[in-house]
Amino acid sequence: MTRSMHDLRRFLSSLHPYDSLPDDALQNLLPQFTKLQMHKDDVIYPLGAVCEGLYIILDGEVEITAENDEIVSQLSSRNSFGERGLMRDGKTGTKARALSDGALLLLPTDAFHDLIAAHASAHRFFTRGRTREATDATRPATLVEIRVDQLMAADPVTCATDATISDAARLMRQHRISCLPVTNDGKLAGIVTLHDINNRVVAEGLDPAQPVSRIMTADPLTLPPSAIGSDVLHMMMERRFGHVPIVDQGKLVGIVTQTNLTQFQAANSASLVRGVVRATTPDDMAAVTAKIPQLLAQLVGAGNRHETVTRLITDIADAVTRRLLALAEAEFGPPPVPYLWLACGSQGRQEQTGVSDQDNCLMLDDAVTDADMPYFAKLATFVSDGLDQAGYYYCPGDMMATNERWRQPVRTWRSYFRRWIDSPSTEAQMLASVMFDLRPVGGTRTLFDDLHRDTLEHAARNSIFVAHMVSNSLKHNPPLGLLRGFATLRSGEHKNHIDMKMNGVIPVVDLGRIYALRGQLDSVNTRARIDSAHGAGLISQTGGRDLLDAYDLIAQTRLEHQASLIRAGRKPDNFMSPNVLSEFERSHLRDAFVVVRTMQSAVTQGRGVIG
Repeated sequence: MTRSMHDLRRFLSSLHPYDSLPDDALQNLLPQFTKLQMHKDDVIYPLGAVCEGLYIILDGEVEITAENDEIVSQLSSRNSFGERGLMRDGKTGTKARALSDGALLLLPTDAFHDLIAAHASAHRFFTRGRTREATDATRPATLVEIRVDQLMAADPVTCATDATISDAARLMRQHRISCLPVTNDGKLAGIVTLHDINNRVVAEGLDPAQPVSRIMTADPLTLPPSAIGSDVLHMMMERRFGHVPIVDQGKLVGIVTQTNLTQFQAANSASLVRGVVRATTPDDMAAVTAKIPQLLAQLVGAGNRHETVTRLITDIADAVTRRLLALAEAEFGPPPVPYLWLACGSQGRQEQTGVSDQDNCLMLDDAVTDADMPYFAKLATFVSDGLDQAGYYYCPGDMMATNERWRQPVRTWRSYFRRWIDSPSTEAQMLASVMFDLRPVGGTRTLFDDLHRDTLEHAARNSIFVAHMVSNSLKHNPPLGLLRGFATLRSGEHKNHIDMKMNGVIPVVDLGRIYALRGQLDSVNTRARIDSAHGAGLISQTGGRDLLDAYDLIAQTRLEHQASLIRAGRKPDNFMSPNVLSEFERSHLRDAFVVVRTMQSAVTQGRGVIG
């Protein structure tokens, strides 16, 4: 081995992930590197060029800038760059410029891809925040990893509401299916199953020439294609039915049946949901929810993505809420008028972690009278107290259904949203930010449908309101300091820590809400909002991909921090010291925060958002 090759081996052996490679693999990798000299102000690669490979800085400094000349990184010896383009479409998404004279190592593109394909440690290192870890990359996905749009039967057979029961039965026999979505003008109106035909027609002697609408289940519960397989499993278990229609922007796009789920399992979270459904007291539920921190740690440790973990944890909160509503009705009798319990905040967005308060409200049918209101006050208190007892502590801002202001008829809610949109005061902006994340959890969902659609349309037409919402969203800034550092908290219990909630994920949550308002998007989940905005052309292709990658890394880092605290026997929180991260992790986390700041700038200037 030549001296130069010996020096290269010693250098790489001190650098992760190369220090984890077997000796023979590292030895075979050495001759594939090329040493390059760089001079101050040299452009190492321009924006949008074909990637030459992965660069490692031997000596000197390199500046990485984004499309709008925003400084993304200032890197020095032992840092690598160029992997983002290599991992994506093979083109550089940034510009790299030498800040000083120095030297680089270049690992060619093919050699880089061979490296990450052959060695799991290298794959994990360079795909941090993008994919789940797995000890066996060939194993099939589980229900907590597969999206519903990959699980469902697409373009299902349907019939119209005026079709006869006989017509529906023949269609099911012809296509060998056990259920049939019923549509009206292209929209889902109901669902009919073989069980319905047996119980409501054959057993009762009903004329099969009657319209299928006579026996169908009207306005069935649905899920969006962005849901995950365990959402379907949990819904089937809790509601005791075997078919879930999949609806996207009001259009039926597929259906999932129990048959589709037979090869998948989601045992851990499902067992907690099962325990909640069987609970008869809030104490029983508290015993179940006490297991959530350990579930979070297990899910994160297994390499599940952040949106999978938070969705599963939110499923448990939803089940607790619905079970408490059922117990309340058993205690106080049936409701005098239809009602709908809605969650907002992290539960509304399906983004709960190991630290969650409760944010909720009640919408009541407009037929409600003053004499009916005490019933709903008791119901709200019963459920809210039960949630607190189960670990979902009371909202410090009193954004709960126990507050009379948030327990009102639909007409009052409609007037709330109109007033907030037409007169966007500081309080109105704050309230709108919370209430635009509403999601129905239990009760009569149709109370919300028209209100939600009309509110989105009204908000999107009011450019002044949207401008105020944009301004309000900028109150949450990514924690970027000077000279490649982080802006940590300056005082208090968490001094020198980053608030990974308020300065980490919330700036992205705010951006997602702005995109949803401008594009009238139905999604409430932050990642789904960004993905929908990206797909609809509301944000640029580069900006959309970068923001999704940045959000994934920030949210994943937050969850990993909470999981590490749980494994250490401590309560999870959102305050992370940058010192617990490696140099590589700090660099990439800061890059992610720069992307968020860039997109905040774009949304204020009209760049990156078309509207």
